[in-house]
Amino acid sequence: MPYGTPDHDPASARSRRHIFGDDAEQYDTGRPGYPPQLVQDILDFSALAAHEPALEVGAGTGKATLAFARSGVPVTCVEPDVRMARVLRRRCAELPEVTVEVADFESWRPGRRYGLLYCAQAWHWVDPAARWDRARAALSPGGAIGLFWNHWFLSSGELTERLTAAHARHGIEIPADTLLDPRPRPARRGPESRQWREMAAAGFVAPEHRLYASVHERSTSALLSLLASYGGYRAIPARPRERVLDEVARIVDAHGGHAQVRVTTSLFLGRTAR
Repeated sequence: MPYGTPDHDPASARSRRHIFGDDAEQYDTGRPGYPPQLVQDILDFSALAAHEPALEVGAGTGKATLAFARSGVPVTCVEPDVRMARVLRRRCAELPEVTVEVADFESWRPGRRYGLLYCAQAWHWVDPAARWDRARAALSPGGAIGLFWNHWFLSSGELTERLTAAHARHGIEIPADTLLDPRPRPARRGPESRQWREMAAAGFVAPEHRLYASVHERSTSALLSLLASYGGYRAIPARPRERVLDEVARIVDAHGGHAQVRVTTSLFLGRTAR
């Protein structure tokens, strides 16, 4: 039976969201950040007052935190995994206006209301039965929400085919929403997307969906680090995962030792009613 992971099952999501902390340093190395224009667009949309703090849900190791904090915005980070939070605190050590709280967002109770809540690559890990209520409770009237994800693609179709075939030889299904997933990502856009519909159903107004394109060159080791950072790969038993990643390395080395990765970053914006 092929190895696979139920990426979109809510119960599985609740149990697997701590899997990234198993190697927080590797996650921090493997994952790219986010486009500077996206950060600026979120800040423009939110129109925060001077020194008004933002709330980050599922901050991880700070891939988005640093960009917002360096823009002069105080940030309160809520991160459920103590190992990820440890890396986050170290990376933000020179930014005194970053506060890190280790807690599940579902049970965390804010001591104030925020003008902006943002979440990078993590909203799908928050309990769907609670996340929108908790977001409204954390935001001021008219406060903004920004949810965003990176979607990765190999530029080379030939390399994609060879790496996909390598997974098949090892009996491993391509984990959903990862570099080699052949499905369109994002699967839906604008009002047709799940995030848009959920946001509107939860009472958020003025929804927007924006896309950002970027290109990254990755060495063999950097590409392996990206693959290893995905929850779907982390959930594969160690030996099969090692075998398929070893073959991936050989194929990429034979391809010249590097690969071009295209990234589409998908951003959903909305705000609470006044």
